[in-house]
Amino acid sequence: MATSSPSPIPTLLLSTTIPTTTSSSSRSPSLPSSTPEPFSISSNPRRHFAEPSPPPPPPPSPPLLAPIATARRRDFVWGLAVSALVAMEPSVSEAREVEVGAYLPPSPSDPGFVVFRASPRDTPALRAGNVEPYEFVLPPTWKQTRVANILSGNYCQPKCAEPWVEVKFEDENQGKVQVVASPLIRLTNKPNAKIEDIGSPEKVIASLGPFVTGNTLDSEELLETSIEKRGDQTYYTYVLETPFASTGSHNLAKATAKGNTVILFVASANDKQWASSQKTLKAILDSFQV
Repeated sequence: MATSSPSPIPTLLLSTTIPTTTSSSSRSPSLPSSTPEPFSISSNPRRHFAEPSPPPPPPPSPPLLAPIATARRRDFVWGLAVSALVAMEPSVSEAREVEVGAYLPPSPSDPGFVVFRASPRDTPALRAGNVEPYEFVLPPTWKQTRVANILSGNYCQPKCAEPWVEVKFEDENQGKVQVVASPLIRLTNKPNAKIEDIGSPEKVIASLGPFVTGNTLDSEELLETSIEKRGDQTYYTYVLETPFASTGSHNLAKATAKGNTVILFVASANDKQWASSQKTLKAILDSFQV
């Protein structure tokens, strides 16, 4: 009996190799194997920056500056106190918003009137020496009223180019009076001219009429003119009926020139006041003198 020999392994199987898994290093370059450091996320990014240090405190003041500072504070407090006292003290115009009979002297010629004599204390023009002192009488029940700063000439003394109001007085039952001053050069180029050097009464009132009425003056409203001499001083006197005037429907005026100024005195009343006080207003007008 013949013995069978083992069958030979096929050549195909011997030549076939079993594939093995190749590492990724053979297909791609190697990467560093270092482990990344952890990164902390903060809710406040400013904490990653250094906080600025506060400025150093200022050096102490030298001992000599302390008394100076104390003195300055004392002067400042003293100035405030003085300012408060000045503010509390009424001005001349405020103090005189009472009946003039309470502080003006009685008239020597008529005890029923008091005398107002203007002084440098009363107006900016008198303080500047731009107006000669003047005077007139008033009933003791009248009151001095304020003159607005823009009308007083306070802003332009002593070289005002336009007329200004000096003083004003009034009584609600009788009327009101005011003194208006005008630079002489506004009416004439002649220095120290008298009123007659300027021209006739009609010419003077044509220039100053708006300051009598408060608006305009028509020639028909001029009822009467007269000329009066008192020593070396000449006065022009006017009677006007002015139905459209802002000062009143009845006006009396008196003008004169002295120094560098023409002075105009005006007494005004409405119809109701004029009916009962025209005699009083004429007495006031007659008393005016420079």
